[in-house]
Amino acid sequence: MRVAFVGKGGSGKTTLSALFTRHLARSGAPVVAIDGDINQHLAHALGLDEDEPFAAPPLSARTGEIKDYLRGTNPRITSREAMVKTTPPGHGSRLLRLLGDDEVHSRHVQEVGGVPLMVTGAFAGSDLGVACYHSKLGAVELYLNHLVDGPGEYVVVDMTAGADAFASGLFTRFDMTFLVVEPTRKSLSVYRQYRDHAAEFGVPVAVVGNKVTGADDIAFLRERVGDDLLAHCELSPYVRAQEQGRGSGALEEHNSRALERLRAAVDARGKDWEAFQRHAVEFHLRNAAAWADAATGQDLAAQVDPDFRHGPAALPAFA
Repeated sequence: MRVAFVGKGGSGKTTLSALFTRHLARSGAPVVAIDGDINQHLAHALGLDEDEPFAAPPLSARTGEIKDYLRGTNPRITSREAMVKTTPPGHGSRLLRLLGDDEVHSRHVQEVGGVPLMVTGAFAGSDLGVACYHSKLGAVELYLNHLVDGPGEYVVVDMTAGADAFASGLFTRFDMTFLVVEPTRKSLSVYRQYRDHAAEFGVPVAVVGNKVTGADDIAFLRERVGDDLLAHCELSPYVRAQEQGRGSGALEEHNSRALERLRAAVDARGKDWEAFQRHAVEFHLRNAAAWADAATGQDLAAQVDPDFRHGPAALPAFA
């Protein structure tokens, strides 16, 4: 199952992404975390020392090689240059299994704090004025487009802050989106944007209250988001100690129960491969018409394989 954590900057989505992936990993569940935020703090939230570099290459640094691997022998994709971030798999494409023995996982995954982690890559000085951060997220979109994840497997992505998460079709690649909000008007300001954009495509969004200090905070959140409030995390001395480098103790019992509620909500979602494929094709055609045909000089609608159906059944025929 694919899970995205989104929210206003400073709401705590990176912290909750780290706590949730550690919660899953400690239970023995197969999990991969992906840092898709422009600030690239997830590795440190998982326990990497501030002075220690992340050793595995970022996905954005090898997007061309990832394209070459994923397109395999697909005759509809003539080159890496013709493969854009929305290009869906088809006959001859290489599909991925979570933490499988493939070039993407073997080269880009590094374990941090017991969690297998991949990073998108930071926004470099050479990108200033000539590129947007979504160009780096293209490798994540390609990864998710070619992944066949099974029951009890999890991909957790810490997304960019604010409603900018909806600036590409990547938001339709997830089975569940957790919107992290603090009990403040500013933090709730993007709630309706998330809810309305996601509802248009049938993408479920659940609100996770964070840094809650008491009943008044819960009432404030409930009044404004209603039944969308799935769970809440209390202001955490454990998290503060971790952020200050005093890594000891255990997460508070209430907050641990909140993480379990998040997992239960994810597990309750059925995997809708038909909708996944439909959204992948729709957003590919949108991007082709908007910019990709002109950028590549090709009719990228021809990359859509009408006989391809994503999901476990595709593995023996298309892997």
